[in-house]
Amino acid sequence: MRPRETPAGTPIGTPAGKSAERPTGEVPATPAGKPYRRARRDAGQVAIEYLGFIPVLLIVGLAGFQIGAVAYAAEQAGTAARAGARAASLGQSPQGACAQAVSGGLHVTCGPSGGGDDSVTVTATVSVPQIVPGWSFDPVRKQATMPRDHGGAANP
Repeated sequence: MRPRETPAGTPIGTPAGKSAERPTGEVPATPAGKPYRRARRDAGQVAIEYLGFIPVLLIVGLAGFQIGAVAYAAEQAGTAARAGARAASLGQSPQGACAQAVSGGLHVTCGPSGGGDDSVTVTATVSVPQIVPGWSFDPVRKQATMPRDHGGAANP
């Protein structure tokens, strides 16, 4: 059923000189011609929806930081293992070299874990920092092998 039209061809209720089509962004009108008003019970609905979504955002953000901490600990364990293996190949203590190679705040343990007459292997273990309570990770272990320095002449 089409709305009744005036002799000018516009629907009844349209002011003179105005188009029957609503411009974008205008508030729709009710059948009585009054603008639509949100019911009082709907007031604040968007704010409540945002408040409900904040915990999800926090969990995702903290999970990202925790994954970054795991990757950082793995990188530091590799660095410590290489430094410890180099120190052990020179006949020094691998633990001291490992501790110096790791950034502050991380706990590292190093020790020889094999090798042969011509090489030494050191394993470094770095504990992963716990950012999110309740999410604990096993320590990260990395190994590095270096050739032993038999006290020969230094390379030029």
